[in-house]
Amino acid sequence: MREGAGWILYAWFMLIVAGSFAIINGIIAISRSSFFTATGAHYVVSNLNTWGWFQLILGIVAVLAAMSVARGGAFGRWFGIIVAGIQLLVQIGWIPIVPFWALTIIVLDMLVIYGLAVYGGRSEAA
Repeated sequence: MREGAGWILYAWFMLIVAGSFAIINGIIAISRSSFFTATGAHYVVSNLNTWGWFQLILGIVAVLAAMSVARGGAFGRWFGIIVAGIQLLVQIGWIPIVPFWALTIIVLDMLVIYGLAVYGGRSEAA
């Protein structure tokens, strides 16, 4: 087993899990946006329905990135890093609504970025 294989497996798994939860959160925010508004959060840019669409689209892209990471190669590595970074930024918008969950996903995305940046580009020959 090559060095860092656990980090790549972690990145793959977390992209699938975070993407799946983003899809679920997006569907909930789009269909029943009053589900999240019990905290009374206010948005400067848009509303919760728009954030739900961001979550849904990003969740689908995150699952695609996980498939690309599983195939290996430089494209999968960079695609996973970019998607995890964007997902991290989108989670900042969810902090007023679900702070613990958003901060948890932010930390997990940071670890995905670390794993892919440090170990994602190594080939089997190295």
